[in-house]
Amino acid sequence: MIFGWAILAIIPAILLLLNTSLFPLIELDSTFANLLFWLTSTGTAPYGVATVLLVLLLGYRRLSKPQFMSFFLTISLGMCTSLGLNSYLKPYFNESRPNAVWLESQYLLNTDNFYSLTKAERKSEMSSTLDRLNYANSDITLSPLIKQHWKHEVGFAFPSGHTLFALTLTMIASYYLLLAGNLVLPGLLFVWSIGMGFSRMLLGMHWSQDVLASTILGGIIGLLSILVIHKTFPYLSLIYSSLMEKRKKLTGTQYNE
Repeated sequence: MIFGWAILAIIPAILLLLNTSLFPLIELDSTFANLLFWLTSTGTAPYGVATVLLVLLLGYRRLSKPQFMSFFLTISLGMCTSLGLNSYLKPYFNESRPNAVWLESQYLLNTDNFYSLTKAERKSEMSSTLDRLNYANSDITLSPLIKQHWKHEVGFAFPSGHTLFALTLTMIASYYLLLAGNLVLPGLLFVWSIGMGFSRMLLGMHWSQDVLASTILGGIIGLLSILVIHKTFPYLSLIYSSLMEKRKKLTGTQYNE
């Protein structure tokens, strides 16, 4: 699992060292770009919730009841931590997204003014900007899906919330599934995490440093969540057993009465 985490971090690290940006690299009106959109949507609400539920369902079918309870608590802790950290770091670093910087290079957007607006105002401004892009002499053409994605994703760039979500979920789920002897699902989750990072960069949503930082943070959050729940789970199990025992006694008393 640690080896897989290192591989995930190496890819954006190389891009950062080479000072290479993956945007604009692909045609954003292509079938491939639309596939990347659907991939990145697995980490976007409400589809991200469905992704977590699917992983929990797969864990439920492969883990014992005590293992699944620990699995559920660890994922809950990891997801809450990554969501909170992402919400704090984005406005703190105040970094412009690659697509906004590119639109500024085309004289269609002023990033300083854009990021001083409220989120609702940024969405409206991005919508107007993309309408002007249709009539601009530009090498980039957006598919309807990508255009809608750009209109929706108007927050700051650092860190990549999608990558942070994917890495945290992958690290936690892989740990429990590997303990259960399952190798296929962890492998698929790591491939999904790689795809998530690439999709964010190729679609103009994040720089390589955003993805690299999120990869590192996601791994740390995943490992710390596992450690915390493993340390506290025996006590939680005792509390749960005590509550169930009291419930049985209470139910038995009511039945006798």
